[in-house]
Amino acid sequence: MAVGRKAKRIMCSVLGASALVVGGWATAAPHSFYTTFPFPGRHWVSMAGAYDEHLVRDVGGLYLSLLVVTVWAYRRATTEAFRVTGVAWAVFSTPHLLFHAMHLDRLGTLDSISEVGSLAATLIFALALLLPQ
Repeated sequence: MAVGRKAKRIMCSVLGASALVVGGWATAAPHSFYTTFPFPGRHWVSMAGAYDEHLVRDVGGLYLSLLVVTVWAYRRATTEAFRVTGVAWAVFSTPHLLFHAMHLDRLGTLDSISEVGSLAATLIFALALLLPQ
């Protein structure tokens, strides 16, 4: 199976937008991120445990780092750049998805489906960046 350069750039755009929103929000307003992620009225992060500003800001920095790599891959649009970006996102996304999939008991059905679905999509995009062009 092959994935074209244009499709990979679109995937990088989606991953990059996600990284910008999550990373920017967690870094700039960690308490707000903790209490209202993914948007006001939802509480995906606060359901997972006690607030820790340092941890939330570190997660923000991690996402911003992924943003840098993702923008680099988008701009270079080479096989190597896409693969490095795919590996970076997969290394992060796999344990992230597994953790959340195993801790859905505090979320309702819609939030559970949305959380696992969004995290699975991130991993799927990461793995697709590893495929040949």
